[in-house]
Amino acid sequence: MGRLKQLGQPLRSLAPRLSYIERPSESRERDARHAWRSWYKTARWQALRWEVLLEAAFTCVRCQRVEGDTALLVADHKVPHRGVAALFWDRQNLQCLCKRCHDSAKQREERGGLA
Repeated sequence: MGRLKQLGQPLRSLAPRLSYIERPSESRERDARHAWRSWYKTARWQALRWEVLLEAAFTCVRCQRVEGDTALLVADHKVPHRGVAALFWDRQNLQCLCKRCHDSAKQREERGGLA
């Protein structure tokens, strides 16, 4: 078995590779700009999400797939809210999508400006 001092040289070369780590102040600034992300962790959102899934009978509005695993369903905002509370909490702005439809076609549309 090699001695620990033999690892010294390779470990010194790691410092430049760690330069991508965010500084704490940058992380706080980003979190402040996206404070609405914490809304997804509230009991209010969980209740609203459940209401959307129940109303849709756990069926994706795009592909019509019925999904028994609710972790694979998303309460999706029809019109992207972009941090606007009124749009985020508007029940009429929500629809049930399976994760596959949400993460592929819907995201492409939003990035392309179609939504």
